[in-house]
Amino acid sequence: MQIGGMGGGVLGVPDARRILAVGLLVSVARWLEMLVVGVVVWQQTQSAFLVAMMTLLRLLPMGLFGAFLGVAADRVQRRAALLAMLAVQVATASVLGGLALAGVLDAWHLAVASFVGGFVWAADNPVRRMMLGEVVGAARMARAISLDVVVNNASRIAGPAVGGTLLAAFGLGPAFLVCALFYGFAGAVALRLDFRSEIAPRRAGVWRDMRDSFGLVLRTPGMAGVMVVTLIFNVFGWPLSSMIPVIGQERLGLGAEGVGLIAAMDGIGALLGAALLVPLVRPAWYRNIYAGGTALYCGLFAVFALMPHALPAALALLLVGIGNAGFAAMQATLVYTTAPPEMRSRALGVLSACIGLGLVGFLHLGAMANWLGAPAATVLIGAEGVLALVLTRRLWRG
Repeated sequence: MQIGGMGGGVLGVPDARRILAVGLLVSVARWLEMLVVGVVVWQQTQSAFLVAMMTLLRLLPMGLFGAFLGVAADRVQRRAALLAMLAVQVATASVLGGLALAGVLDAWHLAVASFVGGFVWAADNPVRRMMLGEVVGAARMARAISLDVVVNNASRIAGPAVGGTLLAAFGLGPAFLVCALFYGFAGAVALRLDFRSEIAPRRAGVWRDMRDSFGLVLRTPGMAGVMVVTLIFNVFGWPLSSMIPVIGQERLGLGAEGVGLIAAMDGIGALLGAALLVPLVRPAWYRNIYAGGTALYCGLFAVFALMPHALPAALALLLVGIGNAGFAAMQATLVYTTAPPEMRSRALGVLSACIGLGLVGFLHLGAMANWLGAPAATVLIGAEGVLALVLTRRLWRG
């Protein structure tokens, strides 16, 4: 049975609903965890560089292993891989909670946990989102991914807000244990999946398949431009989100709860933007929405960093979120619909590798923030992102 309206038939597929629910629960836990880590590291070290490094460690596995995971995902049962990913996250968050309650949690524990979480995050595109595409079909992929962005960005409202409140009221241990609880709920939903992916025959070695994956990007018309915009967003755009706790506390004078609330504005904007995309998006608009969302994200983050008061800063983050929705909804959609069907998982693996190269952006941001301060560095790097889009216009419009 299919249903019309906002979901475009996607929500009429039971396994699609389950995959979307897994994404929602995991994203709530991830954003809650990232906010708590950012606030705690800033309070302990007063170093914007170290705050950025924690997010960099989440990206490092994407850059190192993204292409490998795209190949590996074709060689395993994706449902089993998803369950294993969630079990790792439950264990990691539980250990952090236990260490915090024992009073022995240190920065290096958070660094290791961030790296482990990044490895699982790197597998999301070739595992969970690939399953979503297989369940709903290519014709409904754009609406399915837009819905995924809707539910995931709803978590960007809940995650930071819940994280700030928990941290202020109960401390580190309960905050991390709530993360583990969300990951566990996601695992329970994943267990109900009926879908079983086909395991691709092993015609060549893993390294050769990885090389062919990058060759696919260069050979497929339009694919290189998609990856270029991904690189721009992740080098010049996404790292700026790690500065919200720093700017919120240092420039705006907010506490942990206030930082959580202002960070949630990004999620509210992304939720609104993605909700508009679900019924309105058309294939002819995909690339313009993709690049335009990136420009809005980078430009409005620069505006956010210039705001002297919480209210206009929150409004700027609301618009940042709308830009993020346009980028996020079109990213996996363009890769999935552009790549040949038999190469989609590998192409999504290359996409994860390009996302992982955003670690360069976090290094750049961390160094600039230590030199110029978080607000000035955010303004400068946001402007660099907009300029990079202008300079590469011929590629991504193709």
